[in-house]
Amino acid sequence: MKKRKLRNKAYKSKMRTVVKKFYSAIEANDVEVAKTAYSDAVKVIAKVGQKGVIHSNQASRRISRLTLRLNSLSA
Repeated sequence: MKKRKLRNKAYKSKMRTVVKKFYSAIEANDVEVAKTAYSDAVKVIAKVGQKGVIHSNQASRRISRLTLRLNSLSA
């Protein structure tokens, strides 16, 4: 039980970190860095959702929100 809790905590922490990197790139209006951060974030969020750390619908929603932010920056 404790082992799973620690693993889930690590996954969530990693997810928050990559999302913060993405949003900091968005704030700096750096499209290239934002694109690479976006792909990293999507991979991590999808994996976390697949593992069951967060619900799969929540993972999809988070990815969708990141996509909208990236598209608004690119446009």
